[in-house]
Amino acid sequence: MMAPVADRRSGRRNLLMLASIFFVPLAAAVWLYFSSSWRPALGTQRGELIDPPRPLPRVALTLPDGSTAPPDSLHGSWYLVYLGDGPCDTPCAATLAELRQIRLALDKDAARVRRVLLHTGDCCAPGISGPGDEDLLVLGATGPEGQALLALFPRTSDGSAGIYVIDPLGNLMMRHPATGAAEGWLSDLERLLRLSRIG
Repeated sequence: MMAPVADRRSGRRNLLMLASIFFVPLAAAVWLYFSSSWRPALGTQRGELIDPPRPLPRVALTLPDGSTAPPDSLHGSWYLVYLGDGPCDTPCAATLAELRQIRLALDKDAARVRRVLLHTGDCCAPGISGPGDEDLLVLGATGPEGQALLALFPRTSDGSAGIYVIDPLGNLMMRHPATGAAEGWLSDLERLLRLSRIG
């Protein structure tokens, strides 16, 4: 007579243990989310998403030889844009070289990405790019149209620019600090290119 009662207790204990496997983690997650200051990261990207993305106007920018670039120069590829002011000094050259390495690390997707030096002043002689710089596009943003374009690039509170990502449709969509972990830029680019249905 006692065996069925013991079996019921054992079955109830097993059911409670099984239920706790599911409900204890759920209760802990709810408590963490609503009762503590901890919050999960909103995304896995290393850069700062520009939300919503900013469509860039098609403006005529200046090439190093003084000629005018086509208005759609920032459309059709993925672009890594570095903002420069005045001559491309040592930090500027180092950043462009780092971006070249990041682009090459993309391997078969490297052809989908171009580097851009978008400068605001008297920057660069026509020979700024050398061997290995075939992807580098040097554009001057001068005049009212250029200034309106530059105003769309968000700066940090200290006024610094950074590295920006533009998609093939001409949307400004991400910002990275100009100095930082290159693997962060590479990780974000790999993810964007893997998930993209454009460019």
